[in-house]
This record gives sequence, C-alpha cells and structure tokens, in this order.
Amino acid sequence: MVKHLSIDIETRSSVDIGKAGAYRYAQSEDFRILLFAYMEDENPVEVVDLACNEPIPARIVCALSDPKVKKHAYNAAFEWYCLNRAGYDTPIEQWRCTMIHGLYCGYTAGLDATGKAIGLPQDKRKLSVGKALIRYFCTPCKPTRTNGGRTWNEPWHDPAKWELFKEYCGQDVVTEHEIELRLRQFPMPAEEERLWQMDVRMNAFGVRADRTLVKGALLVNQESEKQLVEEACALTGLANPNSTAQLTEWLEGQGVSCKNLQKETVSDALAGELPEKARRVLEIRQQLGKTSIKKYVTMSAAMCADDRIRGLTQFYGANRTGRWAGRLVQMQNLPRNYLKTLDYARKTVRNRNYGGLRLLYGNVPDTLSQLIRTAFIPSEGNKFVVADFSAIEARVIAWLAGEQWVNEVFATHGKIYEATASQMFHVPIEKIAKGNPEYSLRQKGKVATLALGYQGGTAALIAMGALKMGLSEEELPDIVQRWRLANRRIVDLWYAVEQAALQTMQSAQPQAIRGLIFQLEGDLVYGQAFLTVQLPSGRKLFYPRPFLQENQFGKMAVHYYTVGQQTRKWEVASTYGGKMVENIVQAIARDCLAETLRRIDAKGLQVVFHVHDEVIIDAPMDATVEEICGLMAEPIRWAPGLILKGAGFESDYYMKD
Repeated sequence: MVKHLSIDIETRSSVDIGKAGAYRYAQSEDFRILLFAYMEDENPVEVVDLACNEPIPARIVCALSDPKVKKHAYNAAFEWYCLNRAGYDTPIEQWRCTMIHGLYCGYTAGLDATGKAIGLPQDKRKLSVGKALIRYFCTPCKPTRTNGGRTWNEPWHDPAKWELFKEYCGQDVVTEHEIELRLRQFPMPAEEERLWQMDVRMNAFGVRADRTLVKGALLVNQESEKQLVEEACALTGLANPNSTAQLTEWLEGQGVSCKNLQKETVSDALAGELPEKARRVLEIRQQLGKTSIKKYVTMSAAMCADDRIRGLTQFYGANRTGRWAGRLVQMQNLPRNYLKTLDYARKTVRNRNYGGLRLLYGNVPDTLSQLIRTAFIPSEGNKFVVADFSAIEARVIAWLAGEQWVNEVFATHGKIYEATASQMFHVPIEKIAKGNPEYSLRQKGKVATLALGYQGGTAALIAMGALKMGLSEEELPDIVQRWRLANRRIVDLWYAVEQAALQTMQSAQPQAIRGLIFQLEGDLVYGQAFLTVQLPSGRKLFYPRPFLQENQFGKMAVHYYTVGQQTRKWEVASTYGGKMVENIVQAIARDCLAETLRRIDAKGLQVVFHVHDEVIIDAPMDATVEEICGLMAEPIRWAPGLILKGAGFESDYYMKD
C-alpha cells in the first residue's frame, strides 16, 4: 500500500504569476497542467506528459483523494490548488508541504537554495536549466512570421527541449523527496500542519476588493502624475524634471544644495527654509515618488473574476520565528490613514473625480495612498470585524521574564508607557497625565518600552525615532540605564538565555529555563545539526549548523547558518542573548495569534487576512467586536498567567482605526 506520493507539476498560463499571484494565474481561461511528475514511496519517478494527452494513471488519480496517502510537494499549496482547478479532487488535509517544513527547520524557501543549504549531493539537486524552459513552454510567445504566428510553444516545436523539460520536472520530485527524507528526522508538530492548512484555505478564499475604487485610483493617479509633471516643467523649464541630474542642477541654481534626491533627503529639505519655487518643486518630487500607489497596480493584476484577491499571506514567511509574511500587496507595510473623511474620499475616487480630490485634499498621491487599505471590503452582506492584540510583545516578555510590576500593569489599568516612565523616573503615575509637566516623561517611557526590550542601547532608541520625538542624543544613555534598572528581570532574561545557549553548545546537554528548553539536535545519517529552542507551545525555533566562535566584539557567541537580510544568501550569522529573546518573544506572540486563529475558525468565522498581531474577519452582521476580543483575551493553556487583551472595531472597509 502506497503511503507517500511526492508530486511536482509544470503549468502554463497567460497570467504573469509574479505580478498576479498563483491563484489568479491558475484561474486564467488558458491555464493548463503540462507535466505531472510523481514518486510512489521510494519507487522511481514517473512523468506524465499531459500536454501530449497522456493520462494520469487511474491508481494515482485515486491516490490524490485517498486519505491514507500523504501527498508531498514543494510549495504544496500551488500543486493542491492547480490540481483541483484542473478537475482532480484532492483535499488540502491530505497534503504536506516540504517548503514549509524546511522553513520550520530554519532553512530558506527556494527548492534549489534549500537543496544546497541542506547539503544534497549534486545528482539530487534541482536542474539549473528550468528558468529558460519555463519561459519557453509556460509563458506566451510573441507571434512572428518565423514561428507561424503562434502564441504558445508546444512540445513538438522543440522535442529536445521538451524532453529536457520532462527531465527537469522529474528531478524536482527527486530533490523535494530527498529534502523531505532529511526533514523527516525533525517533524513539524501536527498543530502546525493544521495551521498551515488553515492558512491555505484562507488564501484560497481570498478577500474582496473594491474594483471600482481600484480602477478609479489608477485613473486619478494617472491624471495626477500628468498634472504634476506639467507643473514641474513650467516651474523649472526642464524637459525632464524627473531627471535627478537635471533637477539637482536646477536646485543649485535656486540656492538649494541636496546631496541626493532620495525620499529622506527631500523630506529633510522640506522641513527647513526654502525658496518658494524650490519648495513646490520638491513637494512635487515627493508626491511623484509615492511608491505605495503601485499597490493599486498589484491589486488590479491579482484581482480574480469574482473581485477577490487571493494569496496575501505566506505561512512561516519569517522562518526564525514562524510569523506570517505578506505577499502581493504586502499588507504588512500598508500606509496609515489619518483622513477624517474616508467615506467621502472613497466616493470621490470611485467617481474618478481628480479635480474634486485635489480641491478637497490638495495632495492627491497622499490621499490615494491613505485609501489603499479601504480598497479591501467584506463580502456582500457582511462586515469586517478587525481586532488586534494590545502591546503583545511587552506583555509576553514581561510574562516570560517574570517582571511582576509590568504584569500587574497589564492586569489592571494597562497604561504601560506611563507606568514605565513612573518606574524609570520615580514619579507617581497619577502625575504623568495630560496638563501636568510630568506628562513629557510619557514619551520617554514609550520609546524605551518599544526600543529596549531586546538588549538595545542608544542606537535602538534612535532607530525607534527618539530624536524625531524631540529627545536629545545626550539624554539617551540615561534613558537606557533607567529602563534597565526598572526592568531587572528582563535584563536577567537576556543573560540567562545567552548562557543557556552557550552551555547547550559546550556540553551538548539540554538546558531548561523559564519554560524554554535549549537542545542540540542532529541526525547521524545525513549529518544535519541544529540548536533548537522549544517554546511553551511545544513548537521549536531552529538555528541550523550551529558552532561557537568569537564574535566581532571578541566574545564567545553562538553562530549559525541563515539567509542574510541584506545579501539574501545562505551565510553565517551570530546571535546573542537579546537577539534570541527577541526571536523567542516574537515567536510566542505568533503562537498567541495562532491560538486566536484556531478559536475563530472553531466558531465558523472566516479570517480573510491578518497583519502582524491583527486579524481581519469577513463576518456576518451578527458577529461582534466584543466576541472576537473575548477570544483573544481567553487564557492560553500553555501560557498560564499571560494576560492578553484585544481591541477592535467593525467597518464596511479595512482601515487603521
């Protein structure tokens, strides 16, 4: 009896998958599965040539819906969705995603990159010819006299390439299977498998978008750009006011010297004194540079025929902590909205009224940018219920460290910024109130709370915007010192975590602190090794191929392999107590969100996306904010004493309340 079926498919569609996403791609009328490669348990790979009308064997078609057969693929959500679109019934509950399993174990996302990182021998790795073959067979070609006016390259147009493509598809199954064999030694918890399946269902359900608003925004922006460029040309006399070189020279002629015309430099210049004409030209430059407008372009490309956008989140997108990441529209970095008249602004854009928008709001690109969130709307007859956790990282780190005064704040009034300032400056909390001179201390309490929990110093305060808040650089070291004295248990946690990691590496013996278990794990067959941290939920954080070495400060530190944030390559990184605490706290916060998602799902309610610690529910009219916030505040079995709180609102469109 077959227990495992490893699968890879090659498909074609006229929709650009990079711009529109996999779901819109697979919904195209010309979408087809070209090749279906599979491996039954450890048997040789077979490749079915669907493009040349070979049928998938009947036993394999049956296996696709057989609950006794686990289906494996790399990025399995794609195979699952495409096969169902092509008429093969295969429930997501029966699938396992090797890519997600790799992310869970601290590896990277790409099949080729993971194969290299995990140490596959050359004959088991992905073939490098794939991109060219995919371009040839899977995307439309330009009709020419030479190619007979065809719009697709078929197998018979280049039989040698087609045979190579079949080999490539089959090799992907080999690579995926070899990775899965190695990961099998370090299983994902069943709860995480189910959570991934929930995520796939959520992405496939999608969220409705306001097509009229999106189209209106694109047309209004087109007119806005035209008007702004014309105005800039008239003011400067330049043929191309978008040219950095031309504009820099013109500004110097106006007595304005800019080292460059990047976003931050322009903002800084506008904050100072400028000649009137130069100010207006830089304002235009700033408005034309609003890249967030491109999100409307992405929405338009990704919107399916039913006006829904699918595939907005990536499960385990942040693979150190397991947090979700954004895809397509990138919901994690949407501009904030602060307009008081969102309803009227939306109506004006939906009517494509550029003149009205400019008259009412002045800065048209900024107004369009603020309205991006509002382009997401609930299903017909429903409403959005939006709720997020209040100060979840501050709550989690205080709970984990046993910082009792912080826990008491969250158990009572919840004014953490005022309470932190009170502890730091030994001022009664009642005095840190609007109207009192002591209220200025709240700002220091706020920036310290946000910036210093993970062993950061003055640089962390500056990165959090301390100087822009009006604080001087001279007073920052004092803020760091005061915060650390007020939060001794959290400071102790940094060093306890670092010590536990170092002792685990030195002794190869597990170390347990505060509900966390540090352990060295590996396998003798394939030579993999990890430093793992088991969280209170039972989930683990993985640090691949760990070793001890002095860091840049001459201190012994844990080093491991990861994808570099700047290079995007598999490389060595070092860590320390505060950084590991950050990973752990964010991972626990993520597990709290996961618990809430399960509770919402159990109630039969549909989450359409979530952003950081916020959930957006496409809810029937009788659902309430109080009900959802109640679910968020319920005690968590594996986190006794952790006090959570949700706050939310309901709306006819998504926004930042």
